[in-house]
Amino acid sequence: MHFNPGLEGVVIGTTELTFIDGKEGRLLYRGYNIHDLVKAGFEEVVYLLWFGDLPTKHQYEAFRRSLVAERAIPEPVIDIMRKLPPTNGPMETLRTLASTLAHFDEEVNDRSDEARRRKAVRITSRMATLVAAWSRIREGRELIDPDPSLGHAANFLYMLSGERPDDVAARVFDEVLILHADHEMNASTFTARVIASTLAGMYSAIAGAIGALSGPLQGGANVGVMEMLLEIGSEARAEAWVREQLAQRRRIMGFGHRIYKTEDPRASHLRGASLALSRRNGDMTWYNMTREIEEVMSKERGLYPNVDLYSASCYYLLGIPVDLFTPVFAASRIAGWTAHIFEQWGNNRLIRPEGEYVGPMRRTFVPLDERT
Repeated sequence: MHFNPGLEGVVIGTTELTFIDGKEGRLLYRGYNIHDLVKAGFEEVVYLLWFGDLPTKHQYEAFRRSLVAERAIPEPVIDIMRKLPPTNGPMETLRTLASTLAHFDEEVNDRSDEARRRKAVRITSRMATLVAAWSRIREGRELIDPDPSLGHAANFLYMLSGERPDDVAARVFDEVLILHADHEMNASTFTARVIASTLAGMYSAIAGAIGALSGPLQGGANVGVMEMLLEIGSEARAEAWVREQLAQRRRIMGFGHRIYKTEDPRASHLRGASLALSRRNGDMTWYNMTREIEEVMSKERGLYPNVDLYSASCYYLLGIPVDLFTPVFAASRIAGWTAHIFEQWGNNRLIRPEGEYVGPMRRTFVPLDERT
């Protein structure tokens, strides 16, 4: 038995969902290169992950209608949301609310494949609504009802801000959702599969995945990038700031990846998305600052950007509050989580790894009254 810290290099199962080539910087969803899939819409990619193929136009329209029909949050969940402390961390709130949805789903205990699909539709649609609604509730603003005429990405931005996004914002956010939809056996996805392997319900598996994603070493990394950019404040300070941090051996967020040995393929699209949003907003500050940081890190450390470097400025330029970055990540990754749960249940075996015991052996028990 050999111990691999962090399970690095350990294959824990087979999957038909996502393939990553870390050496070449390739990411495939069910055989489709991510560079091609960004031309699609998020709903198409969810369908692909769940059913194995991209939908026909008829299948797409039917699937989109099913998602639209489930966007609204049950009123009792909204009542609970209003009672939660507004100072709670958004991911802790999202985890609680995702679990709460189970109490108002009449099919929560139905384990048939059909019921599981319907539950996946509900939680995928409502995850975005929960994030937008919580943002408005904590700010004391009225909730915005979902707009059935808008796609999933555009509707989220509308529910968040109260204004219908323009084509650039809607298209960029669609790309962002697609790029974050799945990423093989990452920590949160593995958590979802472990919970699903016990035959616990879908809501339990999703709540666990949200808990795993909340950690700064996975979903919270883009928050760290944006906090870095806000601290730097201007393009003129970027190079000196980074060099000072490197001299003090401090970590620069948004660089390096355990799997990718070259540029994260998602980063190349997000770089372009950040540029498009910056031009749309007439403010190149955040894009130029990030480019400067990227150039310094390339020269000084030979490191490539990961998905978090440019997703931070994309979210910020879309008007998303910084502490909502990770919940928005969850609203995208719900597509992959549910797909992995389906795959786990399709050929299930309880995930139960072994641990290597390194503690003492053959200790002598002493009764309580005799211990000194």
